[in-house]
Amino acid sequence: MTLDAPTHYADRLCSLIRAKKTPLIVGLDPRCEQLPPSMLAGHGSLVPLAIQAQLYQQFCCEIIDAVHRLIPAVKPQAAFFEQLGPAGMMALANVIEHAKSVGLMVILDAKRGDIGSTAVAYAAAYLGARPLSPWGCDALTVNPYLGEDSLEPFVTAAKKNNAGIYVLAKTSNPGSRTLQEKIVDGQPVYSHIADLLQSMAQSTIGDSGYGIVGAVVGATYPEQLWALRQQMRNTLLLIPGYGAQGGTAADVAGGFDEQGQGAVINSSRGIIFAYERREYRAIKDWQVAVAQATQDSIAEIASETRAGRISDSVIQ
Repeated sequence: MTLDAPTHYADRLCSLIRAKKTPLIVGLDPRCEQLPPSMLAGHGSLVPLAIQAQLYQQFCCEIIDAVHRLIPAVKPQAAFFEQLGPAGMMALANVIEHAKSVGLMVILDAKRGDIGSTAVAYAAAYLGARPLSPWGCDALTVNPYLGEDSLEPFVTAAKKNNAGIYVLAKTSNPGSRTLQEKIVDGQPVYSHIADLLQSMAQSTIGDSGYGIVGAVVGATYPEQLWALRQQMRNTLLLIPGYGAQGGTAADVAGGFDEQGQGAVINSSRGIIFAYERREYRAIKDWQVAVAQATQDSIAEIASETRAGRISDSVIQ
């Protein structure tokens, strides 16, 4: 980052989105059985966890190399690395460092959430560039189920370290209806969460018009996405569910403001395993397939949403 680059999380992200002219981000969700055949060659059917960790690191770093000029950020999913034990966590740390080294922002999808000193510890672990935090992430996904006081330590750390958080509001999975759509005091639970997040975003607003507190709203619920964009006018949205989960570019259109800002659209499996998709199988180099799928997604989102209005002009 240059000395005159914005330090406020939302301003920094919006600046990068304009520079890359897209809100698309790539989710890093490695699965051993879906790695390129060239990586798995010689390892047999049972790959030791330590070797899997090495392969995950290689795979994710090579994805980053293929797409970093095209997108503003990546979103590693911590669970896929955690399941490999200590070696997996070292691989995750190295993937984060590599992404940062090529100018990408990193949103760690770990869905942390707790109270008191435990929440403070989680926030200290993840939020802020190194050495402000050991993991060096720009943002972290957070679960609000424990209430407002469970979010405050994350907001405090994000303010201090020029980072951001994305709080689960209306998630993309079908089971989200069970709790998130329950009616309480005349409105669904996710709407109550949205009111809280909008208040927190307003109190941390930057020059971009957005605060450092964001919300996770799934592409698979487009009507709710439209409504929540209006309810949370100063809240950045992280929108999963586009691509392999069934969400289309038209489905995510409601997440953007009039200038085509205010949201990032995550695609994981549809991009990182593009070489398995019928339309890209003719491409022999798997990294080229990944890059092409990224470019195609960028074009689709630009044509179907206000994101096509993004320019690289400076924030006024």
